[in-house]
Amino acid sequence: MFNNSVYTNRREKLRSRIKDGIGFFPGNNESPMNYQANTYHFRQDSSFMYFFGLNQPGLSGIIDFETGEDYLFGNDVTMDDIIWMGDQPSMNERGSMVGIKNVLSTDKLQGFLQKGKKIHYLPPYRGETILHLSQLLDLSYQEIKDQTSMDLIQAVVELRSVKEEVEIGEIERMVNVAYDMHTTAMKMAFEGTYEREISGVIEGIALAGGGMTSFPIILTINGQILHNHYHGNMLKEGRLMITDAGAESELCYGSDITRTTPVGGTFSQRQKEIYEIVLKANVETIKATKPGLYYKNLHLKAADIIANGLKDLGFMKGNMEEAVNAGAHALFFPHGLGHMLGLDVHDMENLGEDHVGYDNEVRRSSQFGLAYLRLGRRLKPGNVLTNEPGCYFIPALIDKWKAEKKFEEFINYTKVEQYKDFGGVRIEDDILVTETGSRVLGKPIPKTVEEVEEVMK
Repeated sequence: MFNNSVYTNRREKLRSRIKDGIGFFPGNNESPMNYQANTYHFRQDSSFMYFFGLNQPGLSGIIDFETGEDYLFGNDVTMDDIIWMGDQPSMNERGSMVGIKNVLSTDKLQGFLQKGKKIHYLPPYRGETILHLSQLLDLSYQEIKDQTSMDLIQAVVELRSVKEEVEIGEIERMVNVAYDMHTTAMKMAFEGTYEREISGVIEGIALAGGGMTSFPIILTINGQILHNHYHGNMLKEGRLMITDAGAESELCYGSDITRTTPVGGTFSQRQKEIYEIVLKANVETIKATKPGLYYKNLHLKAADIIANGLKDLGFMKGNMEEAVNAGAHALFFPHGLGHMLGLDVHDMENLGEDHVGYDNEVRRSSQFGLAYLRLGRRLKPGNVLTNEPGCYFIPALIDKWKAEKKFEEFINYTKVEQYKDFGGVRIEDDILVTETGSRVLGKPIPKTVEEVEEVMK
């Protein structure tokens, strides 16, 4: 946990942005797997963690924008709780940890909310939270959705988008855990090993690092499937293995790293050619990242590098500037270059992706591929984001576009057909936008062809 002044300062900053009513932040509760006492690993709501810092279930927080007071609601543990869980801090002690003097039991919450003040709350993403809000505020399910506070959403996005030094330190610490995860995956990527064996080992590294994985591990020899959580394949030499995985700290800050590894330890010539294109897109866009740039333009720079690289290999043809403008490159690069990273691996996505990644200056595109770009807005110092270009050969998409004769002036389908068994390549780093440019966070994780092959030796 950070020093209590961190949480006090965050609440004051929020108070300076909203002048009326109260901000209500319900924390998460335990979520049963198959019966009430057998629960999934508890994960606190990220905005509650940001302003109230307590990673336990059954808590709620209120920030009074008018009086300057903060309130923490929750119940002290019972003797039964102590028998099963050991001694726990009292609610007053928990309040002191985060700089709150006003600590009340949960049964006082509904009465507090019915004092007639305007109530600001963020969009709920769990069914039980929607029901809880409905009961507390006497609103229907639809009214709960309709009455979320845009003022609060915008203020929280503004604050959480610019990371404090303590936050950057937590993220960087989790990138270092990811270093061990990814180098271990590389060392295990040999024929006869099952994906699940590697996935299980690197998940254990995340757990040993103090928290858990920051999202379900993507580890597959079918890298053409962008978010492939199936781990049942046996590795075979000649295939590429994509590992997209990160670790989350006890304070809920995460890392998100992707590496692509040749099964057996050596890239084939055709694997190396595609890999080098993606690596160039990754390296060149990181070099170009700096405050004041639209991230959408960095995405388009990556698309241009990938398209021109594929043209050199005979997969694309014609004018590549026109091809990228038309979206022809999205056959191979159908996702965005990156997204915000912090307390959520897709930071603040529950607040609305467009509110986080876009604004009045930059609107989301409707073009295939570009529409999946989660972050398009102008960058600021303190933004932490991912950089993850990729190149994929997706048989179903290739068949569809070819049958439709789509972008025939830009795509050489005869050449593309020869690579339908290729899979995909993705390379991802976590980046901090600085005052003058950017830097890659954490211990450098091997990513050149030579570095990856050396680790695998």
